[in-house]
Amino acid sequence: QVQLVESGGGLVQAGGSLRLSCAASGRTFSNYAMGWFRQAPGKERQFVAAINWGAISTYYADSVKDRFTISRDNAKNTVYLRMNSLKPEDTAVYYCAAKWGSYTHSSSDYNYWGQGTQVTVSS
Repeated sequence: QVQLVESGGGLVQAGGSLRLSCAASGRTFSNYAMGWFRQAPGKERQFVAAINWGAISTYYADSVKDRFTISRDNAKNTVYLRMNSLKPEDTAVYYCAAKWGSYTHSSSDYNYWGQGTQVTVSS
């Protein structure tokens, strides 16, 4: 089992920045690929970014590329999502997730999920 707890969400004006954190506990964190997903009201859960176990490869949705950066610190069992130039359409609950092996963009491939953290971007 892997337990995930997100933090760092909040209310920010358009153009602002936030950094989300996801603290992991349980099995060896460094063995898992990590992903960030988001879900806005009335919409399906959407892939945002992912990072492999060694933090060498990253993968982003087109909508956040060049604005968001995913990173991880395996010594701290934590994955981060730095979000810059935020837009109102980035408003959603953000979830981190873990899966064994290589990252993917499909939420159904991820085995463990956090409870989510709300990000609200005002115009």
